[in-house]
Amino acid sequence: MNESTIARPTSTGGPEQADAWLARLLSPECTREERAEFELWLARSPRHVDAYLEAETMHRLVAELGDDPLLRAAARRARREAGARTAGRRWGWIASGLAAALALVAGGALWLGRAPQPPAAEAFATVVGQQRSLVLADGTRVHLDTDSAIVARFGEDAREIEVERGRVQFTVAADPHRPFRVRAGAGTVEDIGTTFQVRREGADVSVGLIEGAVIVSGREGASARLAPGEQIAVDARGRVGTREAFDLEVASGWTRGELVFKRRRLDQLVAEMNRYSSTRLRLADAELGALTVSGVFHAGDQASLVAALRQGWGLQAERTGDGEIVLRKAR
Repeated sequence: MNESTIARPTSTGGPEQADAWLARLLSPECTREERAEFELWLARSPRHVDAYLEAETMHRLVAELGDDPLLRAAARRARREAGARTAGRRWGWIASGLAAALALVAGGALWLGRAPQPPAAEAFATVVGQQRSLVLADGTRVHLDTDSAIVARFGEDAREIEVERGRVQFTVAADPHRPFRVRAGAGTVEDIGTTFQVRREGADVSVGLIEGAVIVSGREGASARLAPGEQIAVDARGRVGTREAFDLEVASGWTRGELVFKRRRLDQLVAEMNRYSSTRLRLADAELGALTVSGVFHAGDQASLVAALRQGWGLQAERTGDGEIVLRKAR
């Protein structure tokens, strides 16, 4: 992309400015200062976030139309016409125009005997008690927590990760021509050059940002931009929650094999420790779960936790016949 062909973004909103920002970010001449300015522009209004997501999605879909200039022109024309509609109806007009264009592309590819091939998938996983660090083909660094699984699909125009379960930290390699997205449950994370964590437990998903910027969106269309030290949840219906504090000390601990707890309920602490060991801890009395505990424990080291609870909170431990450890008040 040539410098002379890129419109200079301004501080205003709307599809045109979102397009200009996307072009600027895709340019190899994009500077760190311009990226910081872009992040400030995103933060000024939720409408800016929506407009950027729309522009980025349009860029990806146009790329999927192949090299046919007529189809690309039709897709761009659909976006321009949609921009003249009200913001609330824009996506419907875009979808209808793109659906026709994509149908033509798919039909043409099949007629030529070369149906589009999906990107090859790579799966990575850990078992209970195991952690794993790896580098993906694009240079992105990934750290998988215990009992976690992801599937990576990297194509020519996009990089996508599906978090199937567990907790994962991503440090994303810069590639302005291939957006990086992480899907987990009903949520999607759009990376803007950053380090972040995604946790998925069943249908519940949370995203925490360590550095950089991400946009988290759900199925219902709502989205939120996170700043470092913030986290947000997406429920099973795709509803995006509210931003909350993301303790970076706690967040970084598990990547070193340490679990950091700051005034956590004992039942929550036990549940977290059990994720790392086949030796299960159980509370004999539900009332014990309300105890608050602080400390740093090695992941999977149930014995150290039991010793600390015995000394600091006066709890006793009893091992059952099936190997479970039951915690109860001292008699």
